[in-house]
Amino acid sequence: MFADTATPVAASAVSLRTDWTRDEIAALFDLPFTELVFRAAEIHRAHHRADQVQLCTLLSIKTGGCPEDCGYCSQSVKADSGVEATKLMDVQAVLQSAAQARDAGSKRFCMGAAWRNPKDRDMPAIIAMVRGVREMGLETCMTLGMLTPVQTDQLVQAGLDYYNHNIDTSPERYDQVITTRSFADRIDTIDRVRAAGINVCSGGIVGMGETRADRVGFVHALATMERHPESVPVNALVPIKGTVLGDMLADTPLAKIDDIEFVRTVAVARITMPLSMVRLSAGREAMSDATQALCFMAGANSIFTGDKLLTAANAGDDADAAMFARLGLRPMTAQEPMRAGK
Repeated sequence: MFADTATPVAASAVSLRTDWTRDEIAALFDLPFTELVFRAAEIHRAHHRADQVQLCTLLSIKTGGCPEDCGYCSQSVKADSGVEATKLMDVQAVLQSAAQARDAGSKRFCMGAAWRNPKDRDMPAIIAMVRGVREMGLETCMTLGMLTPVQTDQLVQAGLDYYNHNIDTSPERYDQVITTRSFADRIDTIDRVRAAGINVCSGGIVGMGETRADRVGFVHALATMERHPESVPVNALVPIKGTVLGDMLADTPLAKIDDIEFVRTVAVARITMPLSMVRLSAGREAMSDATQALCFMAGANSIFTGDKLLTAANAGDDADAAMFARLGLRPMTAQEPMRAGK
């Protein structure tokens, strides 16, 4: 019998491992492709409905001007990408976008701000956004950078369901991608929101010129957290001209991850984190329906839909609906528990 995807099996009812070794994860990556996908599909079907995919929408509520130097990001002040800095969006404009996303079938509304960390003066508007989106019946997710304990408590009081803070890549490669904050800074923020009772959304980006060993380290860092992230977004790098990595891949296109290796990464994430929502995030607009179908078979059960992800293009609602019809998939109709452990 399938578990209801809207109410994932309680961790206490499943033998969840948080003691994966890198050798074990590397051995999964090394499996014959069809065997790996088969194992991932078995685990996925044991805990989720194979025909349902959660639709999520991501809105940039404050674009550009970020002081961080993330090598993949067009919103960094270090990038020459042409992205102009904007102010924080008006609360009502955000709520209007959320209503449109809900009407298009999204169940989770994610809001991202290009900050190293929010200013205290911005928190009242952030809180109003969270409360307004929740009142629409949508799950709420925010990604605002690093948080202070007071800001974290404010988000808890507002009822924020998920906080996104990606680890981006393996601990060993992290400082080759970002130098303005450390991998430990990332983990500290994740630990802070987890301790406060907010669900964690944390994943990263593949196709940044990393090795398979880095992808092993990336999955290992997530799968050995004391509690697996409830959501694990897996992004394929969208190379943007003017960013460090975008320009690098323009010169060395072979560094880009191929589709089979991307599916392997999804499958290993599903096997090691069986209850998590594994989300296909950036990069889908360049993937064929066949590649995405393999990802769904390998355990992905969530996507970002809509025409844009922050500043990058996305497949769009119509394209996703057509793909779902071809594959016999359907959007999730019910929500996951709104608070961790409930």
